[in-house]
Amino acid sequence: MSYAKPVFRCTATGDAMITRRLPFEGEYDGFSEVKNFIMQGDFRFGNLETTVHNFESCGAARSGGSWLCSPPGVIEDMRKFGMNILSTANNHALDYSYGGLERTLHYLEQSQFIFTGTGRNLADASRPVYLDTVSGRYALIACTMTFNPEGMAGSQTANLPGRPGVNGIRINTKYILPKEEMAHLKRIANTLNINAADNIIRAEGYLPQLRPEEQPFGKEMMFEEGEKAEIISSIHKEDMKRITDAIAEARFMADYVVVAMHNHQLHGNSKETVDPVSIAFSHKCIDAGADAIIGTGPHLLRPIEFYKGKPVFYCLGDFINQLETIQRAPDGMFAKQKLDPNERLDVLFNDRSDNGKRGLCYDPIMFKAVIPYWEVENGEVSKMIFMPIEEMFALPRSRGGWPQKNASVNILEHFAEMSRPYGVDIKIENGIGSVNL
Repeated sequence: MSYAKPVFRCTATGDAMITRRLPFEGEYDGFSEVKNFIMQGDFRFGNLETTVHNFESCGAARSGGSWLCSPPGVIEDMRKFGMNILSTANNHALDYSYGGLERTLHYLEQSQFIFTGTGRNLADASRPVYLDTVSGRYALIACTMTFNPEGMAGSQTANLPGRPGVNGIRINTKYILPKEEMAHLKRIANTLNINAADNIIRAEGYLPQLRPEEQPFGKEMMFEEGEKAEIISSIHKEDMKRITDAIAEARFMADYVVVAMHNHQLHGNSKETVDPVSIAFSHKCIDAGADAIIGTGPHLLRPIEFYKGKPVFYCLGDFINQLETIQRAPDGMFAKQKLDPNERLDVLFNDRSDNGKRGLCYDPIMFKAVIPYWEVENGEVSKMIFMPIEEMFALPRSRGGWPQKNASVNILEHFAEMSRPYGVDIKIENGIGSVNL
């Protein structure tokens, strides 16, 4: 018996910073158009960038920026949009410490939503998950390059349970300076005695000896002498191997393998510029067998690239942007603004935004995104289109933040312009973008 070759159909959305429930009475204006576009895919992805619980845990000492917490019902709202698979690997996963993550895992598991990227240990956080559909079996691996060190999941051993956390990708960074500037840096370090503590520990044998060309500057920065000033970043080898091992396993188990990559890495003078580490990571994932890379994190659009014929979305922008409608905030969030921890939330957010003059919630570019839909036949992308969306920037925070189709072509024109240097030609017709394949 012969079988028809499958056509893989995928849709993907960006960051969902969802802190409110969908309207109780029914759909908001524009909801159906967005949902119907998402529903074209058999694989329908979203990044849940919040913790989900009823404030059952304390706020962490550090957060991903804001301390995000959403009522458990938002999981069902993500499903109403059409999502059937989620990444939870992002810089907000530990906003409410390990207890908040444990409750988030509980509510997601209770809902039977397929998700990955966080777990009760590193093996849980990094393993592929699978979505079985009529068109075939899809695999998702999710990770984040942006996280506080304590947010990295830990491995379980024969003696102890693992540490809850994210499937983190650590970045090694070297700072290179020419000889003259290096000598100046050493004089500053010696004048400040900034390396005194590490020098003592190094003499005791608890830190590796420095090579002649190395010069630390405090605990976070290591400089090396070179021909020109530059910053060189590379992916932690163990973390990269963990991802490529997961891809190999998923390649065996599934028909189509997707890697979700969350990061806030910057390069150059614009958030829209793709950093070299994200490019290297994406290419290595595809070399290892991944079929698509979905990037999230910077809260605005970044370009799309095709590497070896596989799509790499460097950032899709925000799908839902509701940062200022959290119902509670821990003391640390007030402390960042030098406010009393019992102050009102309106005072907190007005102080943080300088009464609406700064921040993600007050910059229109942060409310513009795209939703891609693509089809794959015989291992090649045969169709790819984009719906431009905006998250109701003009509405008050009590009603805004939800995605609806953008009637203007400005978003698509900008997306096409930034993607052109990557060899991608996007045409715009009837308010929809399409890749010229």
